[in-house]
Amino acid sequence: MKNHIYYIAIVMATTFQINAQEKSEIETDTLKEVVVTSARIDLPFKKNSRTINIITQTDIKNSAAVNVADLLQQVAGVDVRRRGTGGSQADLFIRGGGFDQTLLLIDGIKMDDAQTGHHTMNAALPIEVIERIEIVKGPAARVFGQNAFTGAINIVTKKNIENTVSANIETGSFGQLNGNITAGVDLENSSHIVHIGRVTSEGYRLNSDYDNSNYFIKSTFNEDKQPIQMIATFMERKFGAQNFYTPPSRGFTEYEETQNSLLAFTTTFTKGNLKIKPRVYWRRNQDEFLLRREDPSFFRNFHVSNKVGAEANASYTSNLGVTGFGLDLAKVDLRSNNLGSRNRFMATAFLEHRFNLADGKLDITPGVAATYFTDFKFNAFPGLDIGYSITDNLRAYGNVGYTYRIPTYTDLFYSDPATAGNPNLKPEEAFSQEVGLKYFSPKFNASVAVFNRDAENLIDYIRPNTTTGIFTATNIRDVNTQGLEVDAAYNFKINEFNQTLAFGYSYLDDNIMDQNPDLSRYSLNTLRHQYITRLSTQLFKNVRQNIIYKYAERTTGQTYNVWDASLAIQLKQMELTVTASNIFNADYIEAGFVPMPPSNVLFGLRYTLN
Repeated sequence: MKNHIYYIAIVMATTFQINAQEKSEIETDTLKEVVVTSARIDLPFKKNSRTINIITQTDIKNSAAVNVADLLQQVAGVDVRRRGTGGSQADLFIRGGGFDQTLLLIDGIKMDDAQTGHHTMNAALPIEVIERIEIVKGPAARVFGQNAFTGAINIVTKKNIENTVSANIETGSFGQLNGNITAGVDLENSSHIVHIGRVTSEGYRLNSDYDNSNYFIKSTFNEDKQPIQMIATFMERKFGAQNFYTPPSRGFTEYEETQNSLLAFTTTFTKGNLKIKPRVYWRRNQDEFLLRREDPSFFRNFHVSNKVGAEANASYTSNLGVTGFGLDLAKVDLRSNNLGSRNRFMATAFLEHRFNLADGKLDITPGVAATYFTDFKFNAFPGLDIGYSITDNLRAYGNVGYTYRIPTYTDLFYSDPATAGNPNLKPEEAFSQEVGLKYFSPKFNASVAVFNRDAENLIDYIRPNTTTGIFTATNIRDVNTQGLEVDAAYNFKINEFNQTLAFGYSYLDDNIMDQNPDLSRYSLNTLRHQYITRLSTQLFKNVRQNIIYKYAERTTGQTYNVWDASLAIQLKQMELTVTASNIFNADYIEAGFVPMPPSNVLFGLRYTLN
């Protein structure tokens, strides 16, 4: 099967790859004009000269996913390695990079954590408040800063949901019981969105229970004069972490609790051709880990990290094109019983300019980000994007750029009986290149992307031989990564109802496997082949069905096939849902030593009051 998928994808790669998943005919036209908001220069999706996937609200409804981790798994080139259900703990990878090399943003606010990239998905929002998700693949450091080593994901929240209250309850396998309420209200000079949710389970195996809570508020004040937007989030996770970090042979009963919160205020000033968007924000993460759940005194890690920042992004439009510039200042503070007390000041300046030539068909955007760290000094990340509109629906593009990531505090200072940090680590560096094609039409959308990345000083936890029990953070040798991404979607009608057949494929090849996989903890488990197919159908007015197939082959040699499906029935203000995961009971592991859940089902009831 592996060879069939590979050769089929190579043939199809000569013609297309889609950058957004399934869309109806109407939504396809709308998607062209979606303004990508994750950069200083706002551009319609159609005119962007990078590989960007847009997951829309319709995509979310048709995904059979109940959280962001499950949703992102359905995007080719994105590898979400989950450790169970409910989104309790998952690591995020793009194009074969590491979990510390992908930046997550919420409404453009950087959610990176100086302690470890393991906490990236702690900040993921409930899907009920998400407008869309923008996935930027490839070197994005010149746009976002140092953590966007292999890409960035921006979760864009809903602007408003008017005067609506929606309540949802779900129950299913493994004692799952979930509930949430989402409400929106428009007042005379302000609007507000509030979400409260809880997700619980008894677990599908020993010590895999969880109890997760989500709180979200988004408010816009002073709407008739100078609108000020506030966003506040609080995400709490409490979960059994059996074999998350240690092999079964050790016999530990691991347990973890995390808290992730965000408070931010943003406004926008516009005068003529100049637009300035200032923002202040505070992000906090708390992590408590027990090696023996029943005996906290045996081994306990407790970390609290804070990031306080202020930034201003601006754009100016002239006859020469659009100039984007910005400044981001942040202070990071960490208090930990293992990592010690640490702090860091960061300052990043951004500058880019988009030239429009050949009657607007050709665009060239050079840019650079320059960053100062108190502990790693100055670094610069230049890059260049080029795009050409061959026709109104067909666009060719390419980009090159340098990218950079400083070690986390865990990389530098962590210590336990099986792991050792390294205070002498060097920053990771890479030079990446990419070329691609994009095609848009009401019935068919496609694009192709081929990329190359030459990385230096990549950090992994390795040991010199299999008899050594301690994995030490180390700058491993240079690594070359090459890849291909192919997706496509066809929209058609049956009985006047929209149907979509979509697929995605990614292929990665790197020379990192020259190393012994038994000597590495994280890096040697990338997705070599990833194939995703989704069929979304609607045969009756109030009923829609979705079937998702996922095939994966990892560099460790593990292969697996997973089928998911969902059914939704709309009854006026009420919606009934059934979501089935891993229907054919595939036996597989995405991360570490944790087997994924067997076949399971989740039943849901949602009631909306307008």
